[in-house]
Amino acid sequence: MLPEISKIKGIHPGAILKRVLKKKALKNKDLASAIDEHAQTISAILNQKRGINPNLSIKLGKRFGVSDDYFMLLQASYDVRKARLKQQRYKNYSALHIRKNIFWDTDFDTIDWDKNKRAVIKRVFERGNDHDIGKIISFYGKEVVSKELKNIKNDFLPSFDHNIKKYSLFLDK
Repeated sequence: MLPEISKIKGIHPGAILKRVLKKKALKNKDLASAIDEHAQTISAILNQKRGINPNLSIKLGKRFGVSDDYFMLLQASYDVRKARLKQQRYKNYSALHIRKNIFWDTDFDTIDWDKNKRAVIKRVFERGNDHDIGKIISFYGKEVVSKELKNIKNDFLPSFDHNIKKYSLFLDK
C-alpha cells in the first residue's frame, strides 16, 4: 500500500518506489519487467537521477493500484519543492553584497552558487577585497572555503596566494 500523497509531498518518487520495492522484496528489474520498462530507467528513478513522466506514472499506477496521476503528482510536488528551495537560496545569494564586478564576465544573477562554489571562491580570493572575502567565508563557512581552497591551483594572480596566506590563520581555526 502506498502512502497518501499529502503525507509524502516533496519527496522524490524514486525514494517512495525504493521503499515499496524493499517492503515487497522486489528488484528493480522485476518492476521494470512487470511494467514493460527498461531496468535502467527504473534504476535511474530509484537513484533520483531521473523523474517520472506521464506514461510511466500510468504504468506504475496500474501496477501498484493507485490513480494514474499518483506518481506524476509526487513528481510535481518534488519539483515544486526543489524550485522553492532554489529560489530561497538565490534570495540568500542576492544578499551576499559582494562587488558584482568581480564577476564581470558572468551574469551575476544567474550564477549557480552551489554548483560553482569552487570557481566563486577562487574568483573572490583572486580579485576580491577584504569585505568580499569576508562575505564569502561567512556565506559558505570556514570549513567549505578551506576545503575548496586546498583543491584550487593558482593560475597566475599573486593576489590569490597573498589572500590565502592572509586568511589561512582565520580559516584553519
